[in-house]
Formats: sequence, C-alpha cells, structure tokens
Amino acid sequence: MVAFLYAAVGHGGASGYLALMALFSFSPDVMKPTGLLLNLFVAAISFYHFWKQGFFNRKLFFYFAIGSIPMSYIGGTLILDVTTYKIILGVLLIFALLKMLGIFGRESNKMSKVNWIKGTITGGAIGFFSGLIGIGGGVILSPIILLFKWGTMKEAAAVSALFIWVNSASGMLGQLSTDIQFSTNAWIFVGIATLGGYLGGLVGSSMMNNRTLRYLLAFVLLLASIKLFVV
Repeated sequence: MVAFLYAAVGHGGASGYLALMALFSFSPDVMKPTGLLLNLFVAAISFYHFWKQGFFNRKLFFYFAIGSIPMSYIGGTLILDVTTYKIILGVLLIFALLKMLGIFGRESNKMSKVNWIKGTITGGAIGFFSGLIGIGGGVILSPIILLFKWGTMKEAAAVSALFIWVNSASGMLGQLSTDIQFSTNAWIFVGIATLGGYLGGLVGSSMMNNRTLRYLLAFVLLLASIKLFVV
C-alpha cells in the first residue's frame, strides 16, 4: 500500500517504509539501508511509467541532480541526531501541503524557468538531508517544483522519481562505506513493494488527472509530515 500510494505521485516511499519498520521495532541500523533499497526499486518503476507517458523534463532533473548526488553521498556517511531536523521538515511539509490545497492562495498555471544555480543549490540541500535520514527526497522536491511553478504536477512526479533514485543510490553508496545491515526479509519486502510500485506508477501516470494527483500528493505529504513527527 505504501509503495502504491507513493509511486502514484512519483515517490519511492522511504518515509512510509521507515514508519512501518519503526512500528514493528526494526533496529535503526537496519531501517536506513532497507528504506533506501526499497526506494531504488519503487522509484525506478514509477519513473519508467511517467517517462513513458512523456512527462520527464531532462533539464529540470539535471539541475537538481548535479547538486544532490554528491551531497546525498556525504549525508549517507554521517550518523547524526536528526530528531530536530525531522520536526522542522514536518512543519515545512505541512505548510507546503496547505499551499498546494490553495489555503494560501490559488496556484498559477503559468510556469517559471529554474536557473541552474537555484536548481543546484536546492538539489544539494535536499540531497544532503535525504542521505542523512535515509529517504530519496522526492517528498521535499515535488512541492518545491510546484510551489515555485518550475513544472506541472506530472513533470514534478517524473523528475522526483528519478531524483529519488539517484539520491537513494548515492546514499546507499555512502551507507556501504559504513557497517550497514539489511533485514533478513529485505528481498521479500522488495518483491512486495515492486508490485505495489508498478501498479501505483501505472495508475498515477496514465489514469489520474493533474487535479487528482495534486490531492493525492497532498495526502502523501500529510502522511509524511505525521511520520516525521512520530518516527
């Protein structure tokens, strides 16, 4: 269910997986690499669906990826207390959610171009904290793209999906440089999440309109915000 819901909006679902693993008392040493592993599979499948439908904006992706890949690796090598960061991020996501729902005003249909400096700095910041926590960063990037009018809903989903994949891969490499552990059932989780992700990506990319996806993403952001407060 987590993979289906997140893949439908171009996400990998790491925040959801982390919440579930915490609920079932997984060790923190196992949670981070397992979440990244599941992200790699689900985000790849979600990206494939949105790319196939022609929603991938290459230039937008590369601006973010240039900064995010090295910073995600660095974040993945660090072991820090991120409780305060999670609370702050949860608050920011709630504000992004309210903005997307039009509570702070309606969104304009007019798109703006992002320059490479803003894109690189934004991607680097998201990549660092994504690697630090063990998520792909799409839950942060998607609302940023929409709020600054850098892309449409489905373009944001396509760019976020590949962004999540490269961040997860870079963060995983950073993890591999430390003493990491995977759950003994990791590959079973991968199989289940892959199935859910395939169905979610298919539905989100070709069977939902932008308005439906916007509300679904708002719901995902609400879930992610709650999880960041309680996990």
